[in-house]
Amino acid sequence: MITIENLNFGYSEKRILSISHMEIKEKQHLMILGKSGSGKTTLLHILGGLLKPAQGKVLIDDTDLYQLSGSAMDKYRGQNIGLVFQKAHLISALTVKDNLLLAQYFSGIPQDKGRIKEVLDTLNLGEKLNSKVRQLSQGEQQRVTIARALLNKPRVLLADEPTASLDDDNANSVIQLLKEQAENNNASLIIATHDQRVKDAFDLQLNLNEQ
Repeated sequence: MITIENLNFGYSEKRILSISHMEIKEKQHLMILGKSGSGKTTLLHILGGLLKPAQGKVLIDDTDLYQLSGSAMDKYRGQNIGLVFQKAHLISALTVKDNLLLAQYFSGIPQDKGRIKEVLDTLNLGEKLNSKVRQLSQGEQQRVTIARALLNKPRVLLADEPTASLDDDNANSVIQLLKEQAENNNASLIIATHDQRVKDAFDLQLNLNEQ
C-alpha cells in the first residue's frame, strides 16, 4: 500500500536518509526507530507529503505523492493521511468541536458534526465536545490530536514521538490506542520514536541507526 523507491534526502549535500526499497502493506503497522538526528521525523514528513525528498518516490496505493501539485498534495493529504505531531497544534481559544470542524474545512471535505461526535466518543472525549482546548489536560489534548488525525478516515496514520513525555503506563496506553484506532479505521499506522519501551508493540520495524 505504501512503497518507497530509491529515497534519498539530505541538507547541504549531507545525506540523512537513504532507503533503496521498502513496502508497507495495507493495515500493516511500522515503527521507525532511531536516536535524535537519525532522520525519523524527516522520514515521517516525507511519507506525509510535507517534505520533498532529493530523490526517489513515495507511493500510497497508486498515487506518487511528489508528482502532485501543491494544491493537489494538500487535498490528498487532508483526505488520506492523518498526522499526530509531538505538539498538539490546536487553537486553545476554540472548542474541541470547532478545532475539528476547521480540520474538516481545510481538508476540503464537508463538515460533519456526526463524524466528530463519533470519533470523540471512541476516544472517550464525547463530553468534551464543547470544552475549550485550554481547559483540557495534556492527555486530553493529545487524544484530540488523535481524533483530528482520524477524522477523515485516513489510509495512513503518522505519529511523531507520541510517547516522548509520558510515563511507562501512559506510553503503552497511547501506543495501544493508536493501534486500535488505526485498525478500527482500516489504516496503516507508522510511528517515529526513539522510545525503546514500546518497540515490542510492532512486528515491523525500521531502525535508522542501522542505515
